[in-house]
Amino acid sequence: MTATEPAVSDAAATDTSPRPAPGATSPVPLAARGAAELVGTAALVAVVVGSGIQATRLTDDVALQLLANSTATVFGLGVLIALFGPVSGAHFNPAVTLAEWWTARRGGTGVGVRELAVYVPAQTVGAIAGAVLADAMFGEPLVKWSTHDRSAGNLLLGEVVATAGLILLIFGLARTDRLRFAPVAVASYIGAAYWFTSSTSFANPAVTIGRAFTDTFAGITPGSVPAFIGAQLVGAAVGLALVAIVFVRGTTGAGTD
Repeated sequence: MTATEPAVSDAAATDTSPRPAPGATSPVPLAARGAAELVGTAALVAVVVGSGIQATRLTDDVALQLLANSTATVFGLGVLIALFGPVSGAHFNPAVTLAEWWTARRGGTGVGVRELAVYVPAQTVGAIAGAVLADAMFGEPLVKWSTHDRSAGNLLLGEVVATAGLILLIFGLARTDRLRFAPVAVASYIGAAYWFTSSTSFANPAVTIGRAFTDTFAGITPGSVPAFIGAQLVGAAVGLALVAIVFVRGTTGAGTD
């Protein structure tokens, strides 16, 4: 769930070599990057759905269920970003990929059309596969459409806020050469957003689609999916606008760690 602009490691944070042009070819083959996005997104959804199932089997306390679900997601997401970040940027999220593609079109570095065409389908397929895998591990029906309605307007507002904050965080870190902190920062933000947003912070169109395939704690009814994705895309646009306002190019340096 991280952008690839402009660094993904401590070494890159102090690198003074020229940056690649927008859409420039990555040294990692596109097939490998697509595979990383598919596997990473699948693992993320398996963590979200699986921990939700486990939580509901261990306790009837909804607060404890959410605590278990959010804690597992924080640790799982942090590990996945650290693992796959050097390969694909660890987007695991079409909203992040679209935002990076947009910034590349506007003169920044990031994914081009070819990467966009590979990443988004890979993330979506991975999310569905992750939900099916989690259900299989816990003996649930492999595919059972969720009946968990999430169509209320306040939940959609929560998704706008959650996604805007995620985009602001990722691209703010990129603008200030601090993407090395992404595994901790992004995972921590998502964990917090589980609790401070009414929607429990899906903030991810692919994950939203995947979670429609499971009628468990983390599920979302298919009828709620289009509005959720629309809210997430609005949130991504708001987040990019905030990045442009707050992190002005040429005036935001690396600062102090």
